[in-house]
Amino acid sequence: MALLRSLSAQRTAISLVYGRNSSKSGSAAVAARRSLQSATRSTPSAVASLTGTDDSNDSISPLTGRPLRIPGLTPSHCHGQRRFLHSGDKASTAAQPAYAEPAVKTDQKTQSNQCSPPSSSSSSSPSPAGSPQRDPLDVSFNDPIAAFKSKTTWELVRAYLVYMICSSEKLVEHNMTLLKLARSILGTKLFVLLMKSSFYGHFVAGENRHTIVPALERLRSFGVKPILDYSVEEDISQEEAEKREVESSVSSAGDCKEEGAMPQYHVDKSFADRRYKVSSARTYFYLNEATCERNMEIFIKCLEAVSEDDRKAPRAVATGATFGTGITAIKLTALGRPQLLLQLSEVIMRTRKYMEDMVGGQGNVLTHHKTIKDLEKYYASLGDNKNVKDFLKNVTSDKEGILHLFPWSGIVDEDSQLSDTFRVPDPQTGQMRRLISQISPKEEEMFRNMIRRLNTIVRAAAELDVRIMVDAEQTYFQPAISRITLEMMRKFNKDKAIVFNTYQCYLRETFREVGTDLEQAKRQNFYFGAKLVRGAYMEQERARAQALGYPDPVNPTFDATTEMYHKTLSECLRRIKLMKDGGEDAHKIGIMVASHNEDTVRFAIQQMKEIGISPEDKVICFGQLLGMCDYITFPLGQAGYSAYKYIPYGPVEEVLPYLSRRAQENKGVLKKIKKEKRLLLSEIRRRIFTGRMFYKPKGNYVPI
Repeated sequence: MALLRSLSAQRTAISLVYGRNSSKSGSAAVAARRSLQSATRSTPSAVASLTGTDDSNDSISPLTGRPLRIPGLTPSHCHGQRRFLHSGDKASTAAQPAYAEPAVKTDQKTQSNQCSPPSSSSSSSPSPAGSPQRDPLDVSFNDPIAAFKSKTTWELVRAYLVYMICSSEKLVEHNMTLLKLARSILGTKLFVLLMKSSFYGHFVAGENRHTIVPALERLRSFGVKPILDYSVEEDISQEEAEKREVESSVSSAGDCKEEGAMPQYHVDKSFADRRYKVSSARTYFYLNEATCERNMEIFIKCLEAVSEDDRKAPRAVATGATFGTGITAIKLTALGRPQLLLQLSEVIMRTRKYMEDMVGGQGNVLTHHKTIKDLEKYYASLGDNKNVKDFLKNVTSDKEGILHLFPWSGIVDEDSQLSDTFRVPDPQTGQMRRLISQISPKEEEMFRNMIRRLNTIVRAAAELDVRIMVDAEQTYFQPAISRITLEMMRKFNKDKAIVFNTYQCYLRETFREVGTDLEQAKRQNFYFGAKLVRGAYMEQERARAQALGYPDPVNPTFDATTEMYHKTLSECLRRIKLMKDGGEDAHKIGIMVASHNEDTVRFAIQQMKEIGISPEDKVICFGQLLGMCDYITFPLGQAGYSAYKYIPYGPVEEVLPYLSRRAQENKGVLKKIKKEKRLLLSEIRRRIFTGRMFYKPKGNYVPI
C-alpha cells in the first residue's frame, strides 16, 4: 500500500511530462519539445556549452540564451551526449543528420539541460532511412529509459524483486540451501517454473543454444552483442573438490620440491577447493581426460551458437578487425590437468629468476633486451661448451633481442617433450639444469592433449569468425595460461584478433605484464587482444599468500586497483593512438573494458575522446554480465559504442551454482544494486502512469 500511495502521489507530475493529464498540458509539452528540438538542430555549437544541475528545472534557450522552463521536465530526463554516426558515413559535419549532436560532458553531479523529453518508447530521435539508430549518451548513467527500453514491464518487475532479495544478507548467505529446499518441496516442474520466473530468468538466457536465440536477437536489436558461456557447473562437496584437486595437481612421481622450487606453484590442501572466497568466477575440477574432451565440445558448440547469431544479425555495419562478431569465453583449467599449468607456471617464473640472477634487472625475459651475443659473454667462462651451443640454438630472438629462452612455438605447435625442453646451462658448471619438476610420459601426453584441445577450439573460432576470450584464473596458474594464450595469438591473430587474453587489475604486476605482452605482439607482428577486469580471486589470493609465506600479489587497496586498471587502459590507448597517428593499423590492439564500475567506464570514454579514438574505430569495447548493470551496457550500445553482455546459458538445475554465485556477487555490490533498483522503480512508475504497462520492446539498433 505504501508503494501504491507513493506511485499515486507522483502521478500528476509525471503526467505533465508525457501529456497525459489534459489536452492543454499535452499540447504545451509537445510544443515545448518541438521548439527545443528545432533550436537544438539549428545551433548545435551553442547547445554544446550548456550546463545545469540536478536540482534545477531550467533549460537555456540556445536561441536567446535565457532560461527556458518546461513544466515537469527535470535534468534527470536529459541526455546531453554525442550521437555517433555509423562508421560508414562520410558526410562532413555540416551535412550530418539531426541526430548527430555535439557531445556535452556530464557526471554524477552535473548534467546538461540540453535535451528532449523522453518518449514513451524511446529516447532517441528518428534516424534517416538506411542509417542505424543512435541515441545520445548520458555518461552519468542515470537514464532509466535508455537502460530498460529493451525490457518488458514484467522483466523490470522481476529484476526489481531479484535485487530486493539480493539485498537481504541472510537470504543470500543461505541461498544454495534455500534453493535445494525449494526444489525438494516443489518438485522439479514447479521448481523450474519458479526459477524461470525469478533468478534464472533474470541472470540466464536459456537452457540451450536454440532457446537463447530470441534473447540474443533482442540484445542485438538494442545495440548489444553476446559473449556466450555454457554455465553448467558441478555441485560437488568441499571434500570431493579437495580430493580431485590434490590428485590432479601432483605428478605421479610425487610433489618433489627441488632446489629453487617456489611454494606458490605447488598444491596446498588448505586451498585445494578453488571455490574458496570466490563468487564471481566458475571453477572446473579435473576428473579425467574424457571430461576435458566434453568441455572442448561444449566450447565449440558455444562458438557455433555465436556464429549462427552473427549470420542472422543485420549487416548495416561492416565487420571490423576486432569487434564485428560475438565472443565465447573459455577456461584452460577445463581443458587439462591443473598439475601441468602449475608446473609450467613455475618454469616461467624460475626462468625469469634465472635471467635476473645472470644479467640483473627484473621482469619477463624480453624486457631485458639482451641478445644471443650477450648471453655468449655470460657463458664465456665455460669455454667451447656443447650444452651451451645447443641451448642457444633454440633461444627465440629477433633483431631487438631475446624474446624467450625456450622455443614456445614448438611447444604449442609440435610434440615437444616438456622435460627435455625446459633446461638451462648452469653459468658456473655448464651442466644442463632442469627447471621443471619430473613429468611422466603419460603426463606429457596429457599436456599435448590439452594443447590439442585448445588448438581445435581456436581453429574452429577462426573458421567461424568468432572471438575467443581466455579467462584469467589464480596467480599460480596464470603465468602458464598467459604464455599459452600469447602463443595462440601469435599463431592465429595474423589478420585480426581472434584470441584475447584476460588481465586482472587487482594484481600488482598487471601493468608490467600487459606492457610485456604488447611488446611481444609488436615484435612478432600479431594482433593483440586483451580483456581488462578487476579480478575474481582477491580474497583467496591474499589468504593463500599469507598461509604459504610468499609475497601478497594483490594491490593493497580498492583505489590502488582502480589506479592500476586506469593506468593499464591508458597505456593500451596510448599505443593505439601512436599506431593510428603513424598510419599503422590501429586494430592491431583491441581492448575490452570489462567492468561494472561506472567510473572506470566514464574514464575509458573520456580517454577515448581526449586522444581521438572514436567508437567507429572499433578498437575498444565494453562488457558486463547479463542481468547486471543494464544501465551501463544498453546506453553504451544504443549510443554507438561496442557493448557486450556476458550471456550464460544451460539447464535450470545445472546452473544453480552459477545463480548462487550471482546472488553472492550482488550482495557485495549493494551500492550498484541501490542505483539499479532506483532506476528500475523509476521506469516501472513511468510505464504505469503513461499507460505503457504492456510495452513490447522492439529495437532498431545495429551493433557497431
